[in-house]
Amino acid sequence: MKAKIIVMPRAEVLDPQGEAVRQGLASLGYDGVRHVRVGRYVELELDSTEDMTASATVQRMCEQLLANEVIEDFEFSVES
Repeated sequence: MKAKIIVMPRAEVLDPQGEAVRQGLASLGYDGVRHVRVGRYVELELDSTEDMTASATVQRMCEQLLANEVIEDFEFSVES
């Protein structure tokens, strides 16, 4: 099974990396970009063959290591 995970800073948390990207784009002439958020994309291959087991495992992985739930939100999908 394959898990696709997206981790993003929470809306209320400042994103200095996103601001740096926005400023960089503006310096290249892309003035229409008002707001940028930068996150992470993680893809995992799992040995599990059951959707519910794989989803529960990925949920725990995100909560324990892949995301800092104080400042980040995450979402994921699991595919066969």
